[in-house]
Amino acid sequence: MRLLIVGTLKGQLTTATKIAMDNGASVTHAAGNEQAMAVLRGGKGADLLLMDVGLDIRDLVIRLEAEHIHVPIVACGIISDARAAVAAIHAGAKEYIPLPPDPELIAAVIAAVANDSRDLVYRDEAMARIIKLAQQIAGSDASVMITGESGTGKEVLARYVHARSTRARRPFISINCAAIPEHLLESELFGHEKGAFTGAIARRIGKFEEASGGTLLLDEISEMDVRLQSKLLRAIQERVIDRVGGTRPVPVDIRIIATSNRNLADSVRQGTFREDLLFRLNVVNLKIPSLRERPADILELAQHFAKKYAAANGVPVRPISADAQRVLTANRWQGNVRELENTIHRAVLMASGDEIGADAILTPEGDRLDLAKTAPAVAHATLAAEQVTRALVGRTVANVERDLILETLKHCLGNRTHAANILGISIRTLRNKLNEYADDGVAITPPGNGDHRAFVATA
Repeated sequence: MRLLIVGTLKGQLTTATKIAMDNGASVTHAAGNEQAMAVLRGGKGADLLLMDVGLDIRDLVIRLEAEHIHVPIVACGIISDARAAVAAIHAGAKEYIPLPPDPELIAAVIAAVANDSRDLVYRDEAMARIIKLAQQIAGSDASVMITGESGTGKEVLARYVHARSTRARRPFISINCAAIPEHLLESELFGHEKGAFTGAIARRIGKFEEASGGTLLLDEISEMDVRLQSKLLRAIQERVIDRVGGTRPVPVDIRIIATSNRNLADSVRQGTFREDLLFRLNVVNLKIPSLRERPADILELAQHFAKKYAAANGVPVRPISADAQRVLTANRWQGNVRELENTIHRAVLMASGDEIGADAILTPEGDRLDLAKTAPAVAHATLAAEQVTRALVGRTVANVERDLILETLKHCLGNRTHAANILGISIRTLRNKLNEYADDGVAITPPGNGDHRAFVATA
């Protein structure tokens, strides 16, 4: 966790600095807004700004937004006046802390920002195999690709690998490739020189240099534009980067971990992802199973989240009842661990009595999870799919193919060209098939809807 303290507050922040460092944070100081911006542009970076409430918080917020620097601000001051706190929040601060600082409060803020509670909790054997592989490769510098559905915990596993690597004491920098517009992502990754483009008012160090000596997580890399992928490939191969508008290469020393919720092999075939880049990144692949594929983890995670959110909300820790456990294990968890976590958070808040009962296991809309109605469209589609599947059982491929072709032709009102396009076959193949069916005495939809080439059955 990297903490940037802005201001002095007559030495009051010295105590905050010591508390932060005792809680594992690295601390940098800046006298004011200008120096804070210089620190952030210069590559030291920060996960949290602890800022003197007497400084111009709004000015710093505007500067950060203008240069697309995303870092939360917590204001602090020796004034206990509620108006100071309200003004700081209105200016853009996320929280206000009175000084002198309470050690537990500072520690809690740091823990919340660093999200140290993202523990890797598992019990299922399917997950245990992935963790064992992660432990085996953590000490190397090999690039790692972590794949899995959204919400399975890919970033948590990436942090786990970093924490057990030889780079553990160096920065872990994460960038979400899907969350940053394409025209800004190159600058975010590689940095830029002053005047490189409109709005580049000063040199800015990118994530590659910021992560130097440590680990760079490229989250959802499948969303990166293919044109930028070539520059990324060079950076990985040559261990040098070019800042936007720069005139000389800059050496970097980082380990790359990438994540994706897509099948990148399919993306390669579709031409949206470079095959050579995939080979470079996919030295080791950690494929996280979906939560429904590791059922033993459901209750283990549920109990972990119940304790976590009870502490966070100041309520008693309640055990999960047997009925509630059955509801949890029976659910499909399409949103994986993220969905489970939100569900348990709600349950902690809604539960009454000595246990978390099934009545507290609710959907976001407030319905009991086990009694929630399937959306009509989804239910209809599910039923239709099941009926189609049952109708296929026991039939030959030739018969299924014939019915598909004839129904498609009927749907196209006899238009052979349209039907062939939908079926993904040539018009000649379609005509040959229709000739065969006509010879067998099958009724064929006549040409129509603009298709004037008459169908003639030939011997």
